[in-house]
Amino acid sequence: MGGRSWGAGRGCGHQEGPRGRVPGEGLTHGPRARALQRLLQGRGSSAEIPHGRLHPSVPGVRQGPAETGLQDRFPEAPGRQEVRRRGRDGRRGPRSCASRALAAMAPGAPGAPGGRSAPAARHSWWPLLLLCLLPGTCQLKAANAFKPNILLIMADDLGIGDLGCYGNSTLRTPNIDRLAEEGVRLTQHLAAAPLCTPSRSSFLTGRHSFRSGMEAHDGYRALQWNGASGGLPENETTFARILQQQGYATGLIGKWHQGVNCESRTDHCHHPLNHGFDYFYGMPFTLVNDCYPDRPPEVDATTRAKLWLSTQMAALAVLTIAVGKVCGLISVSWKVVLGAASLVFLFFVSWYASFGFVRRWNCILMRNHDVTEQPMDLERTTSHMLREAVSYIERNKHQPFLLFLSLLHVHIPLVTTKQFLGKSQHGLYGDNVEEMDWLVGEVLNAIEENGLKNTTFTYFTSDHGGHLEARDERGQLGGWNGIFRGGKGMGGWEGGIRVPGIFRWPGVLPAGRVIHEPTSLMDVFPTVVQLGGGEVPQDRVIDGRSLVPLLRGAAEHSAHEFLFHYCGKYLHAARWHEKDSGRLWKVHYMTPRFHPKGAGACYGRGVCPCSGDGVTQHSPPLLFELSRDPSEARPLSPDSEPLYNMVVAQVGEAVEQHRKTLSPVPTQFSLSNIIWKPWLQPCCGTFPFCACGQDEDHSET
Repeated sequence: MGGRSWGAGRGCGHQEGPRGRVPGEGLTHGPRARALQRLLQGRGSSAEIPHGRLHPSVPGVRQGPAETGLQDRFPEAPGRQEVRRRGRDGRRGPRSCASRALAAMAPGAPGAPGGRSAPAARHSWWPLLLLCLLPGTCQLKAANAFKPNILLIMADDLGIGDLGCYGNSTLRTPNIDRLAEEGVRLTQHLAAAPLCTPSRSSFLTGRHSFRSGMEAHDGYRALQWNGASGGLPENETTFARILQQQGYATGLIGKWHQGVNCESRTDHCHHPLNHGFDYFYGMPFTLVNDCYPDRPPEVDATTRAKLWLSTQMAALAVLTIAVGKVCGLISVSWKVVLGAASLVFLFFVSWYASFGFVRRWNCILMRNHDVTEQPMDLERTTSHMLREAVSYIERNKHQPFLLFLSLLHVHIPLVTTKQFLGKSQHGLYGDNVEEMDWLVGEVLNAIEENGLKNTTFTYFTSDHGGHLEARDERGQLGGWNGIFRGGKGMGGWEGGIRVPGIFRWPGVLPAGRVIHEPTSLMDVFPTVVQLGGGEVPQDRVIDGRSLVPLLRGAAEHSAHEFLFHYCGKYLHAARWHEKDSGRLWKVHYMTPRFHPKGAGACYGRGVCPCSGDGVTQHSPPLLFELSRDPSEARPLSPDSEPLYNMVVAQVGEAVEQHRKTLSPVPTQFSLSNIIWKPWLQPCCGTFPFCACGQDEDHSET
């Protein structure tokens, strides 16, 4: 992808200050202005990581039930003001129903006792007052009227350098660029892990994935099967669960990759519906090459090749014995020959039952708990996802909703519709990126066409950096990470963890603002919990920090002083944001060994390893100043940087404080949890004859 330019971007503006309408304009005095400021200052409390002075607490969410303090929590965005004036049913209603009833009772009010209205209307306030006395009626309506819709869009394997608003001038991404123009763009937004499963676990829970066991221990680094028992533990709290408790409709459309079942095919212990989502449509797993016929295998390809070679060698040995028996060269009974042949056959069946049907077992679509397509037809998947997203928005436009649109783009095998094939300058990958941008644009259009733009908090990101090792004879099949070193699978280098971060909420967030502060995907958890009126859990460590003050401009700096970058369970790097000076330091304790030597990735290995012979341990550690060297090309030394020893010591102290917050948990990626278990395999029909096509009656009421 060397032709992609990292320079002046298209249509995304790089100015620092806000432009366009100032959020809250016109709300400079009075209670509404004070309410707006109280929300955006983040009143209340949140869980604090016990890191002492190294990790200052951040403003949290408001305490108390969702029905109280509404004006203290939710700002008056354009459109939301109209909801207050007219209500969701179109009738005028600036106050709660109780307030309207009391107003109707006031002397001189129409229908009030002693008022001037006709006798037939004098007691019209009684039905309204009785309605308001019904438990929770007024509180629920008022609460819903102040809660923003939340649309979270996450791409899969997208490189930060693939978007126009992040400097690419050769790929067309006008819809995502427009989102950045109308909102806030983060330039130092970081994934908590460099692979799909752990990164998404951290995103959903606001916690490093190893805190829930969703990280590797010298083995598999992501879930491999729908029919495995590993997955996001039931005791983890997602932002969807908290918002669901606050009255939100919560939907997930697209990729899950956090597990399905634990002990039986129908327990759905790891399923999205067991983690706070009340609607799910999409892949419980992830796209892989195996999902597309005639593509080379991807799921555990190395193990599969070894098993196939072992089977061939064992079969050849049995055949040799049989030939020797026939020729009288070997004195062995036929029972022994047949027994050996049976063992070879059983060995073959034991692994081929899983690896021989990867497409059927892993490449499926589900609606809630039901499998609707097995195996899935990739040619139609994009239209299915778009249809479901638009339908979900239309069904829930009259109530607050959370929609997590977890895109299948731009993960290999990069199945792209004919409309976009061959249209980009960068082959199949570029075609898929441009199709993704079109899909995002259609979803944003649905938001606008349903009158929800000004009342919807929209976010776009990727789960980690682009996949550098993804290539074939046609060229590069993975993303481009711009000026940043490394890519997917590398927990320390910026290219593996720096991702797009775009937020839009018209009238509340300043349009065109660019923020150069370090932030994390884990920050989305406390951010949306705060906006939804919930409370961050107090019984566990939450690594994320609310972004509301930073996005609004109420805070000058990120709430993170230190951030820790893991590859599996291994700490590869840590960064220190020295806020007083503005300098951003990064210390590397381990780095992957690129293959071939001098290359920028681990070609031939899928992704770079986290430990063992595949990494170099640095003592003393490598030090970079990202504020001057964002591509991590010039390591500093005590001779070249007078502050070297001080910085390394300060970061080392932060690491020690951070490690005090760690506690052992059961790993979800152990061999017993990662292997395929036929009794856990989601299936439509009778197992093992699982097969069904997408139902055409897809409307959801």
